[in-house]
Amino acid sequence: MKNLLTDISGVHVGHAHDAALASGVTAILFDPPAVASLDVRGGGPGTREDALLKPESTVEAIDGLALSGGSAHGLDAGGGVQAWLAEQGRGFRVRDAVIPIVPGAICFDLLNGGNKAWGRFPPYRDLGYAAASAAAADFALGSVGAGFGATTANFKGGLGSASAQTGSGLMVGALAVVNAVGSATVGDGPWFWAAPFEQGNEFGGRGLPPSFTPDMLRARLKGGADATPVENTTLVVVVTDAVLTKAQAKRLAMIAQTGMARAIYPVHAPTDGDVVYAAATGRKPIDPRFGLTELGMVAANVVARAIARGVHSATALPFLGALPAWGDRFD
Repeated sequence: MKNLLTDISGVHVGHAHDAALASGVTAILFDPPAVASLDVRGGGPGTREDALLKPESTVEAIDGLALSGGSAHGLDAGGGVQAWLAEQGRGFRVRDAVIPIVPGAICFDLLNGGNKAWGRFPPYRDLGYAAASAAAADFALGSVGAGFGATTANFKGGLGSASAQTGSGLMVGALAVVNAVGSATVGDGPWFWAAPFEQGNEFGGRGLPPSFTPDMLRARLKGGADATPVENTTLVVVVTDAVLTKAQAKRLAMIAQTGMARAIYPVHAPTDGDVVYAAATGRKPIDPRFGLTELGMVAANVVARAIARGVHSATALPFLGALPAWGDRFD
């Protein structure tokens, strides 16, 4: 196991980003297609094809997911991922027509110091195509792909991933783009809220502080009173090798969403766009009650770990006034 989302067989991840733009795209591809649904808790989400993922909607499986910076402009990234998949002949077939199914979500990184004067067309469609082209079993963490321009209240955000196995032998992995209005750390110290779930020293091994002070528990909010409903978001993808229906995938996304509350303080704010996608590759049967509950429990822990790893692995943007990376202070 690589402690990555791609520990789930049939899943590949690719990044593309532009350093001058200070933004990017991450593509998650499924081969074969995966049953999927989503859960949205943030007050300012930006999504593509979310209605298709409702349990009552017709199409059962998706070919990929597109996560992007750029706020609403970044929704174009899904078209780029879709274009690459279409070239491979992959998608939902209606007689002779092939339609790749690529939902997606965006985070707001338009005020991070990068050059967003892109002219008539945003670059996210091309970045989506490049991310899909680069998809592989191994991928980088930190300031890459959709997490390239991500920030939190006090440290540079980024892209993280983690994986685990349940007691019944099911695999579950998570990928998180951490661009939260809140903080992944306890106060401004080296401790991550997700510390109780850390495996080894995957995000520094600092544990929790010996005691909690009022200052540690005060709100650290990116943008403060001037924040807008589209400035912040944490995007999460959870994938398992279990056999799930869309309704069960929806439940898994809902349970896994609690991992955000274990890793970010505060979370699900009016100025967040928090989204969790849950996808199932359908390789192993699962008990629909206790098995799904255990899977959700482990998935929530994996989500918390992925969020902390994203901040721990990030590097600061090279712009005046840019937030420091966790590693700048504590490595």
